[in-house]
Amino acid sequence: MSKADYYDTLGVARGADEKELKSAFRKMAMKYHPDRNPDDASAEAKFKEVGEAYEALKDPQKRAAYDRFGHAAFENGGGGGSPFGGGGAGGMGDIFEDIFGEMMGGRGGGGGGRQRGADLRYNMEISLEEAFEGKTAEIEIPTSITCDTCDGSGAKPGTSPTTCGTCGGVGQVRASQGFFSIQRTCPACQGRGEVIKDACDDCGGSGRKTQTKTLSVNVPAGIEDGTRIRLASEGEAGVRGGPQGDLYIFLSIEPHEFFQRDGADIYCRVPISMTTAALGGQFEVGTVEGKKANVKVPEGTQNGKQFRLRGKGMPVMRSSQQGDMYIQVAIETPSNLTKRQRELLTEFESESSADNSPESTSFFGRMKGFFDGLGE
Repeated sequence: MSKADYYDTLGVARGADEKELKSAFRKMAMKYHPDRNPDDASAEAKFKEVGEAYEALKDPQKRAAYDRFGHAAFENGGGGGSPFGGGGAGGMGDIFEDIFGEMMGGRGGGGGGRQRGADLRYNMEISLEEAFEGKTAEIEIPTSITCDTCDGSGAKPGTSPTTCGTCGGVGQVRASQGFFSIQRTCPACQGRGEVIKDACDDCGGSGRKTQTKTLSVNVPAGIEDGTRIRLASEGEAGVRGGPQGDLYIFLSIEPHEFFQRDGADIYCRVPISMTTAALGGQFEVGTVEGKKANVKVPEGTQNGKQFRLRGKGMPVMRSSQQGDMYIQVAIETPSNLTKRQRELLTEFESESSADNSPESTSFFGRMKGFFDGLGE
C-alpha cells in the first residue's frame, strides 16, 4: 500500500513555508493525539503519519530530497534512513517536544536555583511646577531584600543547598508516554536543581526578607506626564541569591488650576471685559515658573484671540530649549447692568455700523443670501 503524500497529510501546499508547516502540524497533532482519542487505532496511526510527514518536510535537505524523489528518498538508506533517525535521537518525542514543549515546562536546566527578582512599580504624582523645576524625591518602597542571615542561599548558616536527587540538578524530568517523551519541571525542586534540607529560620528558605527601603529619585526638569523612570536593581531581591529586579517609577502630573500643557507649551485662558477688548488695555498673568508677565490687548481684540509669550513654557528635557506660553482671551459679556449702563449700550447699538461689527455683518449677509437661494 502506497504512502500518502506528505503535503496532503499535513494539508498544506507544496510551497508552504516553515511557519505554515509548523502550524499545520500543531493542528493535526492535537486533533489525532492518542490522549484525545483513546483506544482509537486509526487516530494513533494518523498521528504517526503526521509526525513522519512533518519530520521529513521541516528539514530543508530532507524536504528537497522528498520533492525530487518522493518517498523513495527515504527508502533503502536514501536520505539518511528513517525520518525519525532511529535510536530515539530526533524521534517523535523530540518533534512533539519541539512543537508543544512550551506547554510542558519548556527546555533547559534549573539555573542552580537562583531566580531573578520581580520588577516593581511605583506611581508618583508631582505638580506642574515641580515638573518645570525638576526635583529630587525620597520614596519608601516595601520590597524583598537578600536575607543577611543566609546571604541569600536559603539554607541555615553552616549548611548549603544540595543537588536535587530527582532531576540530578537539571531542574526538569523526562516522562515517556508510549512512543514519545516530554520534559516537565521537576516537582521536587520546582526547576531549581537544588533542594534545601535545613532552611534558614529568618527567610524560610527563600533567601530573601521583606523590608521597606528609602530611595532617592531624580526627576529631571521638563519631565512629561506618563514618563517612566527605571532604577536598575532596585526591585525585589532574587530567589536564593539571584539578581535583583528593577524598579519603575511612573510619573503623573497633577491637573493645574490655570495652566494646560501640550508638550513644552503652556496654555492659559484669561477672561477680559468687553470694554478692554474694544478699547484696548493690558493685564498681568502668572507663568509656570512663578513670575509675572504683562500682556497688551490691542483695540478691537476678538474673542479667542491668542497671545504668544516666547520662552515662557516648559523646559525641554536634556536641552537648553524652552517652550512658549499661549494666552487665549475670552471676552466676557457684561451682566447685572444698571439703568445707565443699559442706556449707554442702547445708544451705542443705535449708532453702531457695519464697521464696528464686520464679522457679524458679513455672516448675516451671507446667511441672507443662503435663504434667498432656498426660496428660488
